[in-house]
Amino acid sequence: MPLSGALERHAARSPKSPAFHLEDRVLSYGALRATARRLYAIISALAPEGRSAIGPDNRLIALVTGNHPLFPAAFVAATAGNACAALIDPHLPAATRQRLLDRLDPDLVVTADGCDLLVSNPRSGSAETVCEQMEAIDRALPEGHADAPFLIVFTSGTTADPKPIIRDRRSWRTSLAAGAPFFGIDATTSTCAPGPLAHGLALYAMTECLLAGAAFHSARHFEADAARETIRHATVRRLVLVPTMLRRLCEGAPFENIEAITVAGAKLTATDHALCRQHFPKAALREYYGASELGFISVTSPDDAASSTVVGKAFPGVAISVLDEAGKTVPAGETGTVFVESPLIATGYLGAGDGAGLARVGALASVGDLGFLGADGTLHLLGRSGGMVLSGGNNIYPSEVEAALQSLPLVHAAHVFGLEHADLGGELVAVIEPAGPGLTLQALKTALAEVLPRYKQPRRLWLCRKMPVTPSGKVEAKTVRQWVAEESDALERLT
Repeated sequence: MPLSGALERHAARSPKSPAFHLEDRVLSYGALRATARRLYAIISALAPEGRSAIGPDNRLIALVTGNHPLFPAAFVAATAGNACAALIDPHLPAATRQRLLDRLDPDLVVTADGCDLLVSNPRSGSAETVCEQMEAIDRALPEGHADAPFLIVFTSGTTADPKPIIRDRRSWRTSLAAGAPFFGIDATTSTCAPGPLAHGLALYAMTECLLAGAAFHSARHFEADAARETIRHATVRRLVLVPTMLRRLCEGAPFENIEAITVAGAKLTATDHALCRQHFPKAALREYYGASELGFISVTSPDDAASSTVVGKAFPGVAISVLDEAGKTVPAGETGTVFVESPLIATGYLGAGDGAGLARVGALASVGDLGFLGADGTLHLLGRSGGMVLSGGNNIYPSEVEAALQSLPLVHAAHVFGLEHADLGGELVAVIEPAGPGLTLQALKTALAEVLPRYKQPRRLWLCRKMPVTPSGKVEAKTVRQWVAEESDALERLT
């Protein structure tokens, strides 16, 4: 179902129903429709035709608002008709943001202007401010063509600038149509996803809610205490989180009102599962594995046992294959590169690729993740191709070691990677945020021996009292690795 059409219908039926909560601001479906219509009218006036990097048939609107009270109106307007939205996180360094804008060459840029939004044409210099509208006086929002680009999101990398990924409407419409019954989303599924709306996880959760006519709760920035208050006092039934957020929320008292939790972005540990059962006793917990380029790939079931490698079975409509280097299917249980055949795959990257990222073999596509399929079709994920460390003749996947470390009660967060070693070829390095004070090398080694064979245990260890994280809640790998290279005072060397 097109988002613009769904919004028009919900606003006509229940104009006063809450659509979007951002802390103390609430945008009703009626106000959301009216504001989105006004924004689309301004977009049409300020940029009558497209002249951006995606060509003249579509107008490209860069949204650089962050989590803002009027973000959903901007997103709906910037994806209606022949418009395409490009989401840029305003928390990126200013130089990075400018490079991304230069690459996109958008027709319009939308930024925050206090409680309002500023729509600017970077070529003409014309601009107009838009505030929340209460009465829908502009024309109804047009529905865009299914095969046309409607969204550009950016990958996150450890070294180079994020890469822009283009999606057409059909891929998201197909995904959302399959996901609503699968996850049980309807007009009563009030959802809290306090992550950045410039990233896919929270953005997709918001779109699910707006399509269903449900209420969505966001936050300007994730703060565990504030999020706990929202969850406890609002009528929230579902959470959509990254593991770091879930762990922070589990530091408080239990919640009885949460019925479902969806987690993505990294693997949960057995300790995470136990904490979730303790703090959210009535919640059905699902983890999903996906990629910006591929969409949903696999999803666990709420009754699946915790595992450091299991990422569930194929999402509806998705077929998973594991191939060897020659492109041939490997037997169940053998490791290879994970490929999918799916209607959810993105169009590709904007402009010339860098030779990394999305790869295709006929109808199959992959982002280079390594794993294996069990006999029952369960997918086990081991890490990213090229991230494997060859140490003393052994193949070691850092993601597996990270998962093992984070399963320990002593460890709150970890980042594992490889460095060159003159004798071994490579050696494993781990930076650890302890779960509490007093973590010793001997205690860590004893605990590691219970979960990892000796050859997989990191040879070099650092403690980090507070691990740097990205706005989406993942460990900021680039910063951690730079600290190791520079022997930064932010780290304490264990061995």
